[in-house]
Amino acid sequence: MKIYSFLFLLLPISLFAQKNYDVVVYGATPAGITAAIQVAKMGKTVALLEPSKHLGGIMTSGLGGTDVDNHQEYQNSPGVGGLALEFYRRIAAAYGNSAEFEAMLKNRTKKTMLWRFEPHVGEEVVKKWVSEHPIAIFYGSRLSERKNAVPKTGAQIQQIQLENGQIYRARVFIDATLEGDLLHAAGVKTAIGREANAVYNETKNGIRAVTEHAQFLVKVDPYKTPGDPKSGVVPTVQDEPLGTPGAGDNRLQAYCFRMCLTKNPENRIPFRQPAGYDRSQYELYLRYEKAGGKLYAPKADIPNGKTDLGAWHDLSHNLYGMNVAYPGGNYQTRQRVFDQHKTFTQGLFYFLANDPEVSERTRMIWREWGLCKDEFTDNDGWPREFYVRDARRMVSDYVITEHDVRRNNPRPVADPVAVAFWPPDLHSIRRIVKDGFASNEGSVFGEIDWRPFGISYRALVPKTAECTNLLTASCPSSSHLAYGAIRIEFTFMAMGQACGTAAVLAIDAKQTVQSVPYKALQERLLADHQLIDAGKTEPATK
Repeated sequence: MKIYSFLFLLLPISLFAQKNYDVVVYGATPAGITAAIQVAKMGKTVALLEPSKHLGGIMTSGLGGTDVDNHQEYQNSPGVGGLALEFYRRIAAAYGNSAEFEAMLKNRTKKTMLWRFEPHVGEEVVKKWVSEHPIAIFYGSRLSERKNAVPKTGAQIQQIQLENGQIYRARVFIDATLEGDLLHAAGVKTAIGREANAVYNETKNGIRAVTEHAQFLVKVDPYKTPGDPKSGVVPTVQDEPLGTPGAGDNRLQAYCFRMCLTKNPENRIPFRQPAGYDRSQYELYLRYEKAGGKLYAPKADIPNGKTDLGAWHDLSHNLYGMNVAYPGGNYQTRQRVFDQHKTFTQGLFYFLANDPEVSERTRMIWREWGLCKDEFTDNDGWPREFYVRDARRMVSDYVITEHDVRRNNPRPVADPVAVAFWPPDLHSIRRIVKDGFASNEGSVFGEIDWRPFGISYRALVPKTAECTNLLTASCPSSSHLAYGAIRIEFTFMAMGQACGTAAVLAIDAKQTVQSVPYKALQERLLADHQLIDAGKTEPATK
């Protein structure tokens, strides 16, 4: 009998999993983690479906130099509360820094490393946190691409079907993916790309006449034969006109990998030449140096001398214009885009560290660094995900726009459920030719007199006619410009907590998610230490 009991424990949980839950959360991103935890804390059954084999999304795939307390010109840590703050408390505890963290919270006036973490530590914290609650977790659970994978009766989802054939039923569903696949499959209206300024009467959306942030610091010839436009452009430059300033298009800010690197020889994996390496892809980098430019380089900015190497420079591993097919593409298309980014980035690091035409100074710097043996151990030290900064965004009755973000004359928010405390932050979208030189187009960082703002509950629920038992904690109804101020991991966690709370209240009252009384939602969020009043956070400064 004991032997049979032991074998039972070894069998996959999916063989015995309950198919009916109060709430099903699709996507174990930071938003999905907190949504599931909140539902469980409120006493409802919840399933957390994750397409990959790991929890935490980009937050455990390299984004450890978190955007809390990340810039000297403003302090945004007062915008972190509720379950998001609990996560960072647990991070501090994992490093033995609990006392320092609590002391810091009493006087949040200086930059500190206490918010930052290594990817494997972040994943360990998330796994332990989730394990403390009765949450049924199913890995390898990707939504089926069949047309009838999300059947509805009227405007209510009945069930969702996965690629593996599993069917999950729930009273309320939460889409916590960055791609918004459940929203899309449920027939909820979504947007991809940047809207024209005229759509929401904005000023910084759409095609940018002038892009100053992260613009080329030196003039680089973009043509295959220097000076000859007829020869075509070198790789990473798009051969297309600027277009009409302020007009919309289907483009999105660039994606990249957040790279965890080390200089520790005992933990370092040297950069290797990847399969499919094409040296010609990096011609622009050589020309950049020859024009007098100083190429970017890693620096330690998370614990234990590691990096969270992003791509916020004028020339880096951001691949402008190369993610267009990803947001609305099928799984095969997305994998192709992912693989293209991975091969390019692996090749770039190898190139910078080894190519004889790269300056000796640059090669010496990059040769000191490498992947970490103790990170992403099942993936040769390489991040399992890349940074999908923007994909689908829901379009609901309330759309968060530039008018919510700006300091002067902001639109009042009657039903805030979380606080966004970050400037509009959009990486460039294209690299084109302007005045005969390579030019990055589309970046916005700050640029308007911004402020922290409350996220409206109405931006987390679809239009009633489209779906009445679905919320999104990661693809809120927002313009391209405004989403740039929302797309921060602690904000996703706050929206996840809000969606989890609202889902339970809707179930208890037997109401649609649109009918949840705001007063009841507000009271529960405040009781759980969620920050919902932007006026109680420290004001942003330019």
